[in-house]
Amino acid sequence: MARHLVIGNGKMLMNLDDHCFIRDLYFPFVGQLNHIGGQQCRFGIWCNGAFVWLDDPSWRIELGYIENSLVTNVIARHDGLGLELYVNDGIHQRESIYMKRVVVRNLTGEPKDVRVFFHQDLMIDGNEVGDTAAYYPMNRTVFHYKRSSYFMFNGRSQTGGIYQFTTGIKRFHSAEGTWRDAEDGELMGNAIAQGSVDSTISFRVELQGGAESSLYYWMSVGSDLEEVKRLDQYVLESDPEKLLSRIVIYWNHWLTKVGTQYQFGDLPPEVVRLFKHSLLIVRTQIDERGAIMAANDTDILQYNRDHYSYMWPRDGALIADAMSLAGYHGTVAPFFHFCNDALAPEGYLYHKYNPDGTVGSSWHPYVVHGIPRLPIQEDETALVLFALWKDYERHGEIELPQSLYPSLVRKAASFLCDYIEPSLGLPLPSYDLWEERYGIWTYTASSVYGGLMGAAYFADLFGDYERSDRYRNVAERIKLGMLTHLWDEASGRFARGLALRDGKWEKDMTLESSVFGLFEFGVLPADDDRVVRTMHAIQQGLSIKTDIGGIARYTNDYYFQQSDDLERVPGNPWIICTLWVAYFQIETATSLADLEAPRVTLEKIVRSTLEGGNMPEQIHPTQGTPLSVAPLTWSHATYIKTVCLYVRKHEELASSAAKGSAV
Repeated sequence: MARHLVIGNGKMLMNLDDHCFIRDLYFPFVGQLNHIGGQQCRFGIWCNGAFVWLDDPSWRIELGYIENSLVTNVIARHDGLGLELYVNDGIHQRESIYMKRVVVRNLTGEPKDVRVFFHQDLMIDGNEVGDTAAYYPMNRTVFHYKRSSYFMFNGRSQTGGIYQFTTGIKRFHSAEGTWRDAEDGELMGNAIAQGSVDSTISFRVELQGGAESSLYYWMSVGSDLEEVKRLDQYVLESDPEKLLSRIVIYWNHWLTKVGTQYQFGDLPPEVVRLFKHSLLIVRTQIDERGAIMAANDTDILQYNRDHYSYMWPRDGALIADAMSLAGYHGTVAPFFHFCNDALAPEGYLYHKYNPDGTVGSSWHPYVVHGIPRLPIQEDETALVLFALWKDYERHGEIELPQSLYPSLVRKAASFLCDYIEPSLGLPLPSYDLWEERYGIWTYTASSVYGGLMGAAYFADLFGDYERSDRYRNVAERIKLGMLTHLWDEASGRFARGLALRDGKWEKDMTLESSVFGLFEFGVLPADDDRVVRTMHAIQQGLSIKTDIGGIARYTNDYYFQQSDDLERVPGNPWIICTLWVAYFQIETATSLADLEAPRVTLEKIVRSTLEGGNMPEQIHPTQGTPLSVAPLTWSHATYIKTVCLYVRKHEELASSAAKGSAV
C-alpha cells in the first residue's frame, strides 16, 4: 500500500506505483477530485511479436527521481525483450500538463520493431458513470471528458504521433478494458465510447542493433475542449524535451534556498538528499489555495471506505511549522488564510477539511448517551496559532499575522480561553490527536498553552495589552493545572491524560509518545527533570525491540497492529514518533557526542523509505515494510524539522567547542 512516485505543481497531483502505472490524478485541487481513483493506467511494450506490461515480474525496475527535482528517473530492463527503458515523468511547474519521456534502448545487435502502449483508465470526477472517450481527428489525439473535466492525450516518437488508438468499455459485464486489445500489438481503432470507458494509444519506435530512441507522451487537463487543445499545442510548439528540462531547472532553483541557509555539519549525503526530497514531496501535497493534505494514497480505501485526502488542521499546522523552519514561509502562508476562512463562528476548527474548504467527513459524534458533545480535537485550533507565531518569530513578516489577527488569532484564542474545565484549570475534554479517545490530554493541554502564548505575543505585538494579559493568564492557569493534575509522582512521569469515570477524573497512565508536546510547545523546558524522566520512559517503554527499531505511538497501539508481543513490540514504529524522541535528544544535547543518537535515527529513517525516497506512516515492526499510506506528509515534514533542529544544534555546539579550545 504505497505510492512510490509523486509529482505535482500545487493544483495537479499525480501518483505512480512501482510499475510506473499512474494510479491517482487529482485536479483542480491537490487531493480533490481523483480522476483515476487507484485504478491502473498501464504502460507496456510490444517488441517483435512479444507483449509485456511493466507489472510483469520479468522486468527489473529501479525507481528514483532526478536529483533535487520532481521529475522521476526510472530504469526498467527486460532481458527477454533485449530492451532497457529510461523513463522520466513530470508535471509542468505552472500549467496542468503531465509529460513522460521514454528512452528505448536496444540491448542486442538485432534490429527491433517496438511499440509502446499507454492505457488511460479514468474515473472522471471520482466515478465512471457517464464518461466519454473519443478520438479527436483535428489534432490526432484521444480525449476523455465529463462535465467540466477534460483530459487530452498525445505524444510523438521518431516515426510521428500516435501510431494506433482505441476506446472501449471497461469493468462492465464481461469487458475488462482496452488494455486487453493491446496485448497482440494492435489496436482496433474504435473512435468513441461512452459510460464506463477507457482508451489505449501506442507509439512506434524502430531500433537498429545497439541503438536508442526517445518518445514522449503527455496529457493536458482543463475545463473544456478548447483549453486542453491549447495546452496540447503549447507542448508541441515548446518541445516536450525542453519542457521536461525546465521542470527540473525550476525545482532545482526552488531548493536553492536550502543551500544558502544550511551547512549540514556531519550529516551524511543520504540524509541531506532525503531532507531535500522531503521538501519537494511536502510541496506536492500543498494546494496552491492553502490546504496541506495529509496523504493522497487511495490504496487505504481497501481498509476503510475513506481516505487521507483531507486537511487536518493539526497535520497542516505542524507541516507548516516545519516548512517555515526550513525557510519556506511563502509556501505555507496560504495555509493560515485557509484556516482563517474555515474557522467556525465560535472560534474553533473542525476535525478535517476538503481541499476546497468544505468540512470533511468525521467519526466524532455530536451526542453521546444523550449528552451533546462538541466534535473537535482542540489541539487542531491551538496549533494553528502556535505555528503562525513561530512563523512570524522566524521571518518577521508582519503583514500575514496583521491580516489574520482580528479574524483568526483573536477569535481562536477567545475560544481556547473559554473552553476550560473550571475545576481543573485544564482545557475541556475533546478528542485526542489520534482521534481515538475523548478526555483531557497532556498533548492537547500543551498545544493549547502554546497556542495561547502565541496569541499573547501577537496581542503584545499589536499593542492589544488587555487581551494579551487574558491569553497569558489562561495559559499559565493551564500550566499549573498540568503540573497539578497530569504529573504522576508515583510513576515519575506525566500521564497521557485524564478520563472521566463514574463522575471522577482519573489519570490515564498509558505510555504515550505525544507527551513530547510538553517541551515542544513551551510548557516546560526539555531539560526539566519531569520532562527528562517522561521522555526516558517513552524511549524505554515504547521502543520496538527488533532489528527494525523505532518508537510506537503508545502501548498496545491497535491501528494496523502486527504483533501481540507487547514487550518487544508495543506498537508499530511510526516515523513521527521516532523523530519526536530525536527532537528531545537534540534539544537536550550539550556536546557534539550527544548528537550521535539523533544522527543514527535520521540515517535509519533513510533506510525505512520506499524505493524512490517516499516515507510511509508506519513501518512493519519485523519486516521493515511500509504500513498504511505513503507518502505521509506529516512523516516527511517531521523529518525536515528534525534535520533543521539537528543542523542548528550542531552549529551551536561546534561553535562552543571551538571557542572552548581557543581559550
